[in-house]
Amino acid sequence: MGTLDGKVIIITGGGTGLGRSMALCLAAEGADIVVAARRKEPLEETARGIRKLGRKALVVPTDVTDPTQCNALIEKTLAEMGKIDVLINNAGIVRGERRVPLWEITDESWHTGIDVNLSSVFYCSRAVSKYFADKKSGKIINVASGEGFRGQRDSYMYNTAKAGVVNLTRVMAMSLAEYNIRVNCIVPGFVDTFEYQPEEYQQAMAQLRATGGTRRLFIPIGHTGKPDDIGYLALFLCSDASDYVTATPFICDGGGLTGGFATTGYAPVVSLKEALA
Repeated sequence: MGTLDGKVIIITGGGTGLGRSMALCLAAEGADIVVAARRKEPLEETARGIRKLGRKALVVPTDVTDPTQCNALIEKTLAEMGKIDVLINNAGIVRGERRVPLWEITDESWHTGIDVNLSSVFYCSRAVSKYFADKKSGKIINVASGEGFRGQRDSYMYNTAKAGVVNLTRVMAMSLAEYNIRVNCIVPGFVDTFEYQPEEYQQAMAQLRATGGTRRLFIPIGHTGKPDDIGYLALFLCSDASDYVTATPFICDGGGLTGGFATTGYAPVVSLKEALA
């Protein structure tokens, strides 16, 4: 306990899901947390959890697709918390509507998916980068997805944006290394963040589970991930233990990507005789 004592960490998308679970895990290790997202109520709930752990929490409602608001997030954090040690770019969306063929995707849908999942990472990183460079220290952790390494059916915006996050991580890491700034990437697989999601999400998932409607997943380790699996990885990357690590995507998915099925939705079915013919 106390691994992160004295550190100030910003987490975008900190109101629900992995953002909330990381915030609580890092606060439990001594960090003061700034949470940012569009909706204030979930952020306030996360902040209450942080304060119960005895740490400071700052809520900054932010639309991360707006560079002006990203700049304001950094400015407010410095004004109220005094410093920044780590930025975690976690904000993202997965569109819940029916997937459509390429020719039906609108310009608006394309730009929304790219802006939320990729441009936001650039905007927030750019906003904090000069501060980190001037003080010759800082860490940026981007959250991508296994889908950034796969061509999933009809998932144009999300897969493309998350692949961009992985390579943006590499470019920033190489460019900012001379300023003693570390940039790494967390690549989660299927993680059950049920308890950190809004009530309507929990109700919908509970109904799906009750009716057997959830999709079967191929995960070699045999089960989906827990929020703490990602939280402890974030803890390592936020801590001094990772000071010699940069430009690295950390895949935390129970072997799903290596197994080959997750996240494309395709499982190969072909006889060995046909494959060798």
